[in-house]
Amino acid sequence: MSVAAKYKQIKQLINEACLRVNRKPEEVRVIGVTKYVSTQRANEALEAGIIDLGENRDDGLLGKWEVLKDKPVWHYIGSLQTRKVKNIINIVEYIHSLDRISLAEEINKRAVHKVKCLVQVNISGEESKHGLSVNDALTFIHELRKFEHISVEGLMTMAPLTDNESQIRECFRKLRELREQVQALNLEHAPCTELSMGMSNDYVIAIEEGATMVRIGTALVGEDD
Repeated sequence: MSVAAKYKQIKQLINEACLRVNRKPEEVRVIGVTKYVSTQRANEALEAGIIDLGENRDDGLLGKWEVLKDKPVWHYIGSLQTRKVKNIINIVEYIHSLDRISLAEEINKRAVHKVKCLVQVNISGEESKHGLSVNDALTFIHELRKFEHISVEGLMTMAPLTDNESQIRECFRKLRELREQVQALNLEHAPCTELSMGMSNDYVIAIEEGATMVRIGTALVGEDD
């Protein structure tokens, strides 16, 4: 199936999910995760109507950027090593994995423009996942006010890999509740309007729980052979 056909199916599922919870489909941004596919396949996603592309490695992002340049809005969605910030910082518009002060310091030092960041929260508490605990996230967001080149646009999380829908839904609900806490603070540096949550296997649930960004790879662009 072509990327365009897959995207059509995904948009239909998004529309249906939004209808169930009285949301507008245009509130949801689909980020095409192209980390496992070629630049050609990534370009097919753009031709199908995708605007946002996500990569989780600096070399993968740079390789595609060399060809595609500024055609997409670039999102860095993986754990970002401090020493690699300089490679991608002035290419990406969003970083979805801000989770420590040392990374914030490097972003602020290297950026030539304000970078839209999402604070990564490990809602599930799994040791295998990066991100702050719910208890630490608010303190961390307060600390980010001293960095002039960082705007806390929202929060990001990954649900546990499970077939237990209620467990997945609870994870997404807790992130939404945390965002509401941040918004109630009216912090100038942290408008916190975005919720980046949901991937190929659980994006429909994420949308029902308030996701504004869904990170879809396999279900959209597949994987190169």
